[in-house]
Amino acid sequence: MGKVVALEDLVEIRSRLKSEGKRVIFTNGCFDILHRGHVHYLKKAKARGDVLIVGLNSDSSVRRLKGEGRPIIPEEDRAAVLAGLEAVDYVCIFEEETPARLISKLVPDLLVKGSDWAPDQIVGRDTVTSAGGEVLTIDELPSISTSSIIERIVERYCKKTARREDMK
Repeated sequence: MGKVVALEDLVEIRSRLKSEGKRVIFTNGCFDILHRGHVHYLKKAKARGDVLIVGLNSDSSVRRLKGEGRPIIPEEDRAAVLAGLEAVDYVCIFEEETPARLISKLVPDLLVKGSDWAPDQIVGRDTVTSAGGEVLTIDELPSISTSSIIERIVERYCKKTARREDMK
């Protein structure tokens, strides 16, 4: 079994980890164009426990959240890249817009989100805290986001294309 797993398999893995006394961290996101900010965030999350599980929004879920044209990278590729990171132990793709169902099935010891999320807005907070777990926000690196990377690419590509058109 690899790092990208179905929810049913992950529930069994979580049960085993719990019996071994391992501290399980859960986070989620779209992780469309993986960048330094993502790596920073995932490393900091992993440092808080033993096993890091990442819930990954499916392509259809990303489209509903971010709009047409997203994701840029298909879910299988996004999952493979995340699984290739040292900090990530497991990746589970989910179809819903939020990871509430995953969190309720896994009940991690620690639920982590970026500091751009208000603590009372973090999906799964009640599930985790009512089971004795913790919820934590991690500061993100400033000025780094998938949206800003896409904007920069479009801006540079459009300028380059416009210059070529002007030369004709």
